[in-house]
Amino acid sequence: MYVRDAKNREEVWLLDHIESMGLDETAFRSRDYVVAIDEESGEKAGFGRIRIHKTDRDSDDAVCELTSIGVLEGWRGQGVGAHIVERLVEYASDEGFDTVYVLTGEGAYLAQFGFQRIDESDLPAVLRERLEDKRDGSDPEAVPLTIDVAEFRMPEELREAFKRAPDGRGEVDDDDSPEDFGIDPESATYKYDTGR
Repeated sequence: MYVRDAKNREEVWLLDHIESMGLDETAFRSRDYVVAIDEESGEKAGFGRIRIHKTDRDSDDAVCELTSIGVLEGWRGQGVGAHIVERLVEYASDEGFDTVYVLTGEGAYLAQFGFQRIDESDLPAVLRERLEDKRDGSDPEAVPLTIDVAEFRMPEELREAFKRAPDGRGEVDDDDSPEDFGIDPESATYKYDTGR
């Protein structure tokens, strides 16, 4: 099991799963996502996103938010989400951010990594607006959390679970299909189709 950057061809897959999980897809860009992949089968297990917000249109100041983190049902409880969060925090650090924010109703899950709840008034203005939007839309229970990237910690049991994944899972064929590219194979015509 490993976590890598999403590929452009995975946009349809990402959007389908974001929608089915009821996650936030605001300002969707596949290049902002990471995807957890099973090395043996190539099966996609989960995903997450890093989103950079400018704090002022006339400024270079920005804040970093982790958002749209999802793990497919058959992969839950195997450390997949933990490693997605870890990779996103690493990316935020690589981009020069010392602090990362999350607006979610899953605060208890993130607390195990060192995220702490903060008062809404301590959020940058752009994230206060975003919190209101999330509460009105995809996550009515959302609260603000933050972590200093240097304080992130991975619980050992989650690291070990991730190493063992995919315990008890069968073989999965993950060849690219027309649907992966947004093509309906029942009605598609192809460039060199002569109609014969």
